Amino acid sequence: MQAGPALPPGPASSHGAPLITLRRSVALRVLTLVFVLIAVAAVQSCLAARLGAMQAVPATLAVLAFLLLGAERHWRSEPHAIKIGPDELVVWNRAGKLLVQGRIAGCSQWSGRLLILVLADAGGRSRALLIAADALCAEAFRELAVLGRRAGRV
Repeated sequence: MQAGPALPPGPASSHGAPLITLRRSVALRVLTLVFVLIAVAAVQSCLAARLGAMQAVPATLAVLAFLLLGAERHWRSEPHAIKIGPDELVVWNRAGKLLVQGRIAGCSQWSGRLLILVLADAGGRSRALLIAADALCAEAFRELAVLGRRAGRV
């Protein structure tokens, strides 16, 4: 089996934090698939009431395909590695491509399960980064949450 492309090498950050590799979040994938199934069932029931059950099937299958393609595209662009720096966060995808590099500009946390960080790059553009707790170790998740809350207060 062939290994994927290596992430850009780099030293640990100035405070000693290494490159953190994220796992694929099982919870987010299951929730995405549940959303897709609910949306497809809603389309089928709405169209079946107007057109009939069999006539609604092609449109329902088209919606299913569209949502699954969107989910797959999102899963491919998920972050794979993070490096925490003293004033910035650097994020790469699974292909080793740099997704975003910038300071944490905002944070929202849902219990200990989900963290949404807003990163602002040097050009002032911002990007939301969704990180599930099951995607990385508890210590790294906690560190990101603390950094996010600290940045949110500024």
